[in-house]
Amino acid sequence: MKNFKMNDLSYPFLRSTFLDALESSGSVSAETGWEPIHLKIENSESSIFMPLYLKNHSMGEYVFDYPWANAYHQHGLDYYPKLVTAIPFTPSTGDRIRSDFDLNTEHCDALFSEVMLIADETEASSWHILFPNDLHLNLLYNKDLLQRSAVQYHWINTNYESFEHYLSSMTSRKRKMIKKERRHILDQNIHVDILDGTQISRSMWSFFFQLYERTYAKRNGTRGYLTSQFFTEIAQTMPEQIAMSVATKNSQPIACALYLFDDSTLYGRYWGSIGDYQFLHFELCYYQGIEFAIKKGLDRYDAGAQGEQKLVRGFQPVKTFSLHWIKQPEFREAIDRFLNQESEAVDHHIEQAKELLPFKSP
Repeated sequence: MKNFKMNDLSYPFLRSTFLDALESSGSVSAETGWEPIHLKIENSESSIFMPLYLKNHSMGEYVFDYPWANAYHQHGLDYYPKLVTAIPFTPSTGDRIRSDFDLNTEHCDALFSEVMLIADETEASSWHILFPNDLHLNLLYNKDLLQRSAVQYHWINTNYESFEHYLSSMTSRKRKMIKKERRHILDQNIHVDILDGTQISRSMWSFFFQLYERTYAKRNGTRGYLTSQFFTEIAQTMPEQIAMSVATKNSQPIACALYLFDDSTLYGRYWGSIGDYQFLHFELCYYQGIEFAIKKGLDRYDAGAQGEQKLVRGFQPVKTFSLHWIKQPEFREAIDRFLNQESEAVDHHIEQAKELLPFKSP
């Protein structure tokens, strides 16, 4: 049996505290190419909120439409600005509409009509709804929206009682591989703890941000999308949905990974290290997260986009989705054909990926 469930913790990325921190910290603004123009429909009895951004680039979305933008440019047309309903810099499936009542298709049709008015006013070429959950995918979908699929790798909790219980579901070879990787962390005299949000000190947040910036500089030669003020704000306003795994060596921190979570899912977001330590990324970003999810009785661990190396460690291929309104009819038809072909390739990839999973045959 699972240990316990959290108490009604909502999807963290649609909380006003999270979205407000993005804006007040300067991480999201017209200057950074994410101009907030959120939709709010309110009356005396109810309210609906949907994040909406006017964008002049496609960075920080994780649903890649650069070829579409290039095609527009080659034909002398403007792809930007475009409208995006998403959580900036967050490729995690979840709610895309916040309301204090159960939504139906009429509510979503009203939102669609509002977006069409905004598209006319802003001369936007398109509207993109990224990583909606199944409920909002089905409610928002209509004949004017194209559906796109992709794949991520998520860990699924099938009532594991411990990490050892999880390992017991694997073949002997893969079980030994993971045990060897985890043992190597100890052999390097590295100690790992998971801190909840209230336990993370200001100095640790400062250390984490240095690593966050270092990771982006090393990978892309750029600064990270998020400012230090953003992390300071969420540390104060939503610590109950934050956890951080911290690795130390000789009593000094050397690496850490940041998670957010709700009552069903753990979301792995950012990680960084001061140096190269073998298997440390797997320990902080995979194994510590799995242990945390088992302890909290969570159903799923979404460790972020990409990373086929997750498969042999038990993360399963799952489909993610997005919806796209394309104003220009000829481009809509061309993109529709492309998405149909892409969907077949995604299905084929998922079937191949399943063959790499480490679990025993049923």
